[in-house]
Amino acid sequence: METLTVTLRGEPYEVVLEGDRDGRPVLLLHGFTGSALAWTEIAAVETRTSNADLDSQEQSPARSILWIAPSLLGHGLTAAPKSSSRYRMGEQVADLLALMDSLGHRRYSCLGYSMGGRVALALAVEHPDCLEKLVLESASPGLAEEGERSLRRESDNQLAQHIEDIGMQAFIAQWEHIPLFASQRRLPLEAWNRQRSIRLQQRAQGLANSLRGLGTGMQPSYWEALRRVTLPTLLVTGEDDGKFTGIADAMVQRMPQAQHQVVPAAGHTVHLEQTQKFREIVLPFLLA
Repeated sequence: METLTVTLRGEPYEVVLEGDRDGRPVLLLHGFTGSALAWTEIAAVETRTSNADLDSQEQSPARSILWIAPSLLGHGLTAAPKSSSRYRMGEQVADLLALMDSLGHRRYSCLGYSMGGRVALALAVEHPDCLEKLVLESASPGLAEEGERSLRRESDNQLAQHIEDIGMQAFIAQWEHIPLFASQRRLPLEAWNRQRSIRLQQRAQGLANSLRGLGTGMQPSYWEALRRVTLPTLLVTGEDDGKFTGIADAMVQRMPQAQHQVVPAAGHTVHLEQTQKFREIVLPFLLA
């Protein structure tokens, strides 16, 4: 594993590289309260696969992956600007384009989880020529109606203020017990503690402004744009996460080259709750 500090459009980013430097580049985008370290269990494994693991019609030789995992704005050791406008979707996407350009990658795949999945989808909608394949884990195209977005912006702003008022330790104690993460209580203690340590490394200002600038209420709706996402796309959700499984079912009907895999005994964070199964689904898709 190699950790870099890369200045992107005036802001320093924490970026973790793992895997074969000559392999296929895959951009990894974590969720809210995560960081580049959230992908350790996925990126730090052997990524070579045999032809037998690929589609029976695929004759290409086995290839490997270069995982590129930045901590998004306000997360990890990446900058946490004071202005929430710097966190908006267009700004975050521009930073990622600058990152991949600085590393010399003009075409790459992208895997995004939850908040990172929303950013990955924005990248696919706005800059489709950059991407080869797209993996969205427990992600959403946003809220379709402006009324819904307005209510969500109000809710996100209230949560942002709450984080700043009570501080990180109290907030994380609340956040890790919300219903969305109920299935994570099945995690081994080591995995639970590792995730908690990543969350506790966050800063109140960074998380609060991420909500204000990049929360679901601020995101444009990409529902109508899904039909324009013509690159091969894999949607992954957990069986216990009924909300996002339903969203993915609706998304796959609109996306010309999308498929949806539902993973048993997993909730919102499939890559953490069922790491091996997640790898078995995602790696052949990326390497095919």
